[in-house]
Amino acid sequence: MKYYIIAGEASGDLHGANLMKELLKEDPEAEIRFWGGDLMQGVGGTLVKHYRDLAFMGFAEVVQNLKTILNNIKFCKQDIAAFSPDVIIFIDYPGFNMRIAKWAKEQGIKTHYYISPQIWAWKENRIKAIKRDVDHMYIILPFEKDFYEKKHNFPVEFVGHPLVDAIHNRKSTNEAEFRKEHDLDNRPVIALLPGSRKQEIAKMLTRMLSVVHDFPDYQFVIAGAPSQEYSFYQQFLGKSNVKFISNRTYDLLSIAYAALVTSGTATLETALFKVPEVVCYKGNWISYQIAKRIITLKYISLVNLILDKEIVKELIQDDFNTKNIKVELQKILTPEYREKLRKDYDLLEEKLGGGGASQKTAGLIIEHLT
Repeated sequence: MKYYIIAGEASGDLHGANLMKELLKEDPEAEIRFWGGDLMQGVGGTLVKHYRDLAFMGFAEVVQNLKTILNNIKFCKQDIAAFSPDVIIFIDYPGFNMRIAKWAKEQGIKTHYYISPQIWAWKENRIKAIKRDVDHMYIILPFEKDFYEKKHNFPVEFVGHPLVDAIHNRKSTNEAEFRKEHDLDNRPVIALLPGSRKQEIAKMLTRMLSVVHDFPDYQFVIAGAPSQEYSFYQQFLGKSNVKFISNRTYDLLSIAYAALVTSGTATLETALFKVPEVVCYKGNWISYQIAKRIITLKYISLVNLILDKEIVKELIQDDFNTKNIKVELQKILTPEYREKLRKDYDLLEEKLGGGGASQKTAGLIIEHLT
């Protein structure tokens, strides 16, 4: 069968790659064409566009890049029509994917959505389009099942969270070799995860780095995004003795003692590695003011949303300042706090399912197509 997959972000690239592996196990003759990144490209198939050329965050940024986005949508439709797939698999990235889903449904192409748009956070009225344009939805967060089925009468499949597998199945890191390879000293590591897009890295990293000199007994290490060159990060480093490691975030988290993490999928990844974290977010002022008025969630991190209580501290917008970062970082370095957090992290992992999300999803996709 012919599969067309659209992932528009780094996390989608990871989950898309694992899904592709399982699809190829179930269907060795599969033809796969996709929008994604290096991880998906490493599995096989044909890369159409890289996610680094697609990522625009925030309301203001989308408006500024509207022409590029519209051109990408037009090109995507043309490429799908030329490929004539048996199914399109959408991975999150709703602003783009929902537009393609509407068009695809009109063309009679099967539409499967893996990793639901977060309409429970905002734009809940998208449920109308989902019910109209999506044939099958595979969800990865436990609370989404009640949201879709009980509140909106739309059947979905809870497959568990693919990060559980991605982390458990990875090759373990040899800490001594990793430290030697990247010239890390023997101090405990505090990982800095400033995001993957230039816009958010620029906003987050300077503030994260402002507390380095307050913690001389710790080694700070920046997790570089695979989509960005080291030269981009250099402008923020100055003369600080902070290390930079690109495209090795999981290895870094596996040895980290604590972390400062930009809100997003990385907050959940950090928790699954059982690393105490402070969640950080600072966006474009206009975008934040709009978001604040339409998003009614109590929390912004998936860790807190899934457990429905504040497990990890969230420093948002003006609260994301040097003073608060220092205070919260000191807290997560204390033994008492760390022990309590580990128990909460164990409960979090239990709620995310027993693993096998990619395998379950691939099996369900093929089952629905045959």
